[in-house]
Amino acid sequence: MSASQEQDVAVIAGRFEGIAWTDVVLRHQAKPDLPDHVLLHAGPPLQDAPPLPIRQAAIEAILFERLAENHAAAAGLLDAGEVRLLPAQDHGIVTPLAQVVSASMPLFTVSRNGTHFHAPLVESPAPALRFGKPGPHCRAQLQLLSQFGLHVLKPALARQPVSISGPIRDALMHGEECHALTAQANLSLARQLATLPARDREVIHANPGFVLPLLMAACALRLRQESQIAAVGGNGRHFGYRLRNADRWHLMPATPPQGTRFPGQERTVALGAIGDSAVIDFCGLGAQALAFAPMLARDWHAFLPADLHAHRSEVLDDRSGMVDPQRLHGDQTPMVNLAILDEAAEVGLIGRGVFRLVG
Repeated sequence: MSASQEQDVAVIAGRFEGIAWTDVVLRHQAKPDLPDHVLLHAGPPLQDAPPLPIRQAAIEAILFERLAENHAAAAGLLDAGEVRLLPAQDHGIVTPLAQVVSASMPLFTVSRNGTHFHAPLVESPAPALRFGKPGPHCRAQLQLLSQFGLHVLKPALARQPVSISGPIRDALMHGEECHALTAQANLSLARQLATLPARDREVIHANPGFVLPLLMAACALRLRQESQIAAVGGNGRHFGYRLRNADRWHLMPATPPQGTRFPGQERTVALGAIGDSAVIDFCGLGAQALAFAPMLARDWHAFLPADLHAHRSEVLDDRSGMVDPQRLHGDQTPMVNLAILDEAAEVGLIGRGVFRLVG
């Protein structure tokens, strides 16, 4: 990495100074006014029935809450409207991909200057709730993760909150853009929890995506505090953004991300762009930081602008380093790195790629 790039990394990470991971709580503790029959999903409000990956995650969430005894009964509650789906970001929470957040699910809390944002702790790699094709043990794994968060991580954070700027700096310095690639950020995070026993740190080491919701919450917090764009994400049908002090989301089609498919999934029909992790890319990381992730940029070069540094300059505000709302329409529009899910929710994760906003 050149000296100028190292300087750029220092500036980018410096914008996250003061943001810290401060707590682990359950959703009903963080948002006591939200009823138990409300589930939170990614992206803008759903205009009709949820895509199948969200539906399957919602059914698992209903069972996690013990609102129903079996899958059929849970589906019935959802279809009858007795369980409602609302946008997570409208309630101070960001959630990845198809994951829905229910009342008893554990949340990371990220804070700066008295402002808090939340994101769910997520299970290990697929199968997992966030991929919309949960396995038979996902709810049990989430319950174990909840206990780990509340009984191991929460006391550690009470002793010493964890800085978010350090993991961002370390990731960028090691060729990762903090969205599709998070292993270095995860290692950096675990180093700040050095007082934990090795067996507890290994839980974090074993899941390179453990840090991702924390990065999401930190970026959502920055958007809330500093940007005219207060929320951004996809629900599989529509991608949208919401401006500060506005209730309405601006919508566009959520086309599937373009990128690398896993072997055997090249012809599988993909779901449209989904997830609140777009907040990362709108904070200048992720797809807007692919210039710092050369290996990933090479893998996806057919779907990317020729000059990634120039594209970054085109779409980001010089002062904040976040997507400029005046640059959402035109020839050069922001990109978002996203996992690709199958539309039928029969496989789950089928690849990774880039979603380009329609100018």
